[in-house]
Amino acid sequence: MNTSDPVYWEPIDGGVARLVLNRPDHGNALSLAASRFMVAAIDALLASKPRAILISAKGPMFCAGGDIAEFIAAGSQLSQLTDDILRPLIPAYVRLASAPCPVVSAVNGAVAGAGIGLALCADFVLGASSMKLRTGYAAIGLSPDLGASYFLGRRAGTVKAQQWFMLNETLNAQQCLDHHVVDKLCPNAELEMAATEMALRLANHAPGSMRSIKALFTGLPSRDLQAHLDLEHHFMKQCADSAEAREGVQAFLEKRPAVF
Repeated sequence: MNTSDPVYWEPIDGGVARLVLNRPDHGNALSLAASRFMVAAIDALLASKPRAILISAKGPMFCAGGDIAEFIAAGSQLSQLTDDILRPLIPAYVRLASAPCPVVSAVNGAVAGAGIGLALCADFVLGASSMKLRTGYAAIGLSPDLGASYFLGRRAGTVKAQQWFMLNETLNAQQCLDHHVVDKLCPNAELEMAATEMALRLANHAPGSMRSIKALFTGLPSRDLQAHLDLEHHFMKQCADSAEAREGVQAFLEKRPAVF
């Protein structure tokens, strides 16, 4: 872990691990080098087995998406460059998005392109009052990547998200809230604290319960009722047999906060 790296992670007291985008002078754009640091940071962060994850960014912009200067320099080799970035990054991104613990993102400013997928893969997305979202791809003749279309479609609805990608319009913070792209807006100066408090609050809950809830809802659209009931049954039995459940029930009886 090196806080001068373009992407790094750091532990926070209370079981929270923070993934930090750290190229503020370049809009936190995901260059080839930055993507390699992101893969390493995600793997190291997950290996620490955090109880919650916080995704944040340095500077006035969350993430501009791909590094356009690097795209221009690639010229006719742009296809190879994007493949070199995405091939190792996608598996790491899937591991982050599928983390068994709660994930919170703090969108501190403009977000575009692949940054959308990084911001919206979180279970809770908090935005600054100055945030804005622009898909960006259609303006430069490219197609969505790194989960941008998946997670924007899941949050805002597939038709509306498709229109945003096609029209490449800019959404302000209030529009993002109205369309459920973000869950809450905060004054700029309060965003990081609010996101950290949310991550710490989630980290205080029983990890087994958090894992089960996340697994149930992540795969919900593809299951029929019987399959879902069976999975609920499985997780209920698993959780009920845990020390966490025994502590939770005892704390309820004693009218005190549970300590997980």
